Amino acid sequence: MSDLVRMSITMEKELHDRLEEALRAGPAVSRSEFIRDLVRERLARDAWKNNEEAVGTITVVYDHEVRELTQKLTHLQHHYHDAILATTHVHLTEELCAEMIMVRGRASEIEALAEGMRAHKGVLHAAVSIGSTGKRLAARRPRRHTHPH
Repeated sequence: MSDLVRMSITMEKELHDRLEEALRAGPAVSRSEFIRDLVRERLARDAWKNNEEAVGTITVVYDHEVRELTQKLTHLQHHYHDAILATTHVHLTEELCAEMIMVRGRASEIEALAEGMRAHKGVLHAAVSIGSTGKRLAARRPRRHTHPH
């Protein structure tokens, strides 16, 4: 386990009350773990902004009936084959499909892939969800047990 540092913070009462409310409403975690999670989330966002290596998913919803769209999307994914870890394809309706594409690479490369998909007629939605490789996060997160032993 990493070295722990004790610190104190000061905040407005209203903000403190909202923090306490969030802690009560969510899964049972300590204030410290809640703050650690916020810091990790910010570090992941900063890594994304700094174009560091990241992991994420691109969720694409498209009309597979649009002429040659499926082939164009597949061709684009082949162009980014080094960044794509896995894809899942599901049929939403007779016309609509969704693909979830798990990616790893520089943030700019992941964004370029998503933007390339958005550019095609028939793509209704292409959203990027960012994540961290975990390499630059300060400390390993302790494992939480969700069931008794």
